[in-house]
Formats: sequence, C-alpha cells, structure tokens
Amino acid sequence: YLASGMTFTDLEFDFHISRKTIPFIVKETCKAIWEVLSPKEMPLPSKEIWLKIADQFHQVTDFPNCLGAVDGKHIRIICPASSGSHYSNYKKYFSIVLLGVADANYCFTGTDVGAYGREGDSNAFKNSNFGRILLQQQLDLPSDRPLPLTTEPSLPFVFVGDEAFGLYEHLMRPYPSRNTNEEHRIFNCRLSRARRLVECTFGILSNKWRILHSSMLVLPETAIDIVKSCCVLHNFVRRRDGYVFEDSLTCDTDDVEQVAAVGGRYIGIAVRDSFSAYFSSTGALP
Repeated sequence: YLASGMTFTDLEFDFHISRKTIPFIVKETCKAIWEVLSPKEMPLPSKEIWLKIADQFHQVTDFPNCLGAVDGKHIRIICPASSGSHYSNYKKYFSIVLLGVADANYCFTGTDVGAYGREGDSNAFKNSNFGRILLQQQLDLPSDRPLPLTTEPSLPFVFVGDEAFGLYEHLMRPYPSRNTNEEHRIFNCRLSRARRLVECTFGILSNKWRILHSSMLVLPETAIDIVKSCCVLHNFVRRRDGYVFEDSLTCDTDDVEQVAAVGGRYIGIAVRDSFSAYFSSTGALP
C-alpha cells in the first residue's frame, strides 16, 4: 500500500480482504512501524551526533556550522467532515503539512506531521515539537564555534530554511530579494545550495512511497500515521540500500505557501550577517 499507492479497493481484490477491514490494518501497521523503528532510525541526535551531521553538511554544501535543512510539504487528503477551511491550502485542495529536517545523507533527523494545510511553514515549525524545543533552547546542540579558517567570532550551529520561515539564532533564512547587495546575494546562494538537500529528500521519499503522490482516502489521523511510517521507512531503506539520485528529481508534493517576509529577531540578524560576511571573505568559494 505505501510503496505502490494502490487504493483500498485494489487491495480488496488483490488480497481478498474486506474493504472495511483494510483501513484498520493499514493504520495499526503504520503505527507499529513508527513505534518500532523511530527510536532506531530517527532518534533525537545527541551533541556528538549533531557535530558529525554538521561536518558532513559542510563537506557536501560548503555551509559550516549547519545542522540540517528544514522545509514543509503538503500531503493531499480528502476533506474531513465538519473541518471548515482548516485543511484547505493556498492551492485550493485539502492537505496536512509534513515538516522535515534533513541531513547531508538525505535522511530525516526529525519530522512533524499533521499541521492544517492552511498553515504556512513558519507556523507549522513554531507549533511542532522540534520547533518548540529549538526556539526554547532545549535542544542539545553543540556549543558555538568559530567558522573554518577563523578564530573568532564563535557562531551558533544553525538550520537553514526558505523565505517562509522566521529568522532566529539557530534558524537561518535568505535575505529578502528586494535591495539585496552582492554580499547578501552570495549568502542566499550558499543557503539555497544547503537547503536543496531537504528538497531532494522529499523527492526521494515521495518517489519511493507512492502513496504520497495521491490524495489519501482516510481520516487525517490515519494519514498522519501513514506519513510518519513512510518517513521512518525512508531512513531505514536509505541507510541500507542507498538511492538513485534521479529519483529525487520528480515530486508532486507541493511546497507550503511562502508568506511575506517576517521581521527577524536581533540575534538572528546578527548571526546571519556574520555568516554573510564570512562567505564573502575568508569562506569565499573559488
């Protein structure tokens, strides 16, 4: 079901199981997959693991002190009864939001599923468990350290997102496109290169688990269990079988709507400016 995207009707004919029974089997199996695999395949990283993730990210993207890329995707569902416009997104279909944080190996270090389709990335992130513990300084992140080839200043470890996210001490977003100077443009290019890893991760995910290509004919609660199981199975398979890069090039899950530029917080602005200055000086690419 997860890999083929077959409908419950198709499964009924293929396996001779009652159409009414199949949703219960799918839901319970997906819950079991998540409960068994998530502690092994998607644990919350320790400080030492974060450092390894950051070093790999730097090798792949030339973005130092980066712990991962974060993005949100719409997952299509049918309209739940009496849900009003909560699940209706800006593209005029019903969905829940999958928020994912990806490392340099195209694996998820964290996911959050179930935000209403009408929510933007920033709200989905702030309301997610991962977002809350990050913004409340409760995530076990490594201590600040200088960027390569420098001795000061020490900069915090950060995640990178697109324009839809807020700007915080540990979450970088691009400079607004208006009035962008050369230094800011270089920063935006480096950030975009790093952020592409989460886009590729979503592409690999949806092409491996075809159920994510069509509207799920289930309740939102079941859809959440399905998406969570796909994400943890993605990590399980990725670490054992690898992937074909071309699989990441097609994906029909849709980006969460980009909202207007959000006023950055003071520390986030200072951190972003420090990265920007570094990328145009000591950390400039040939």
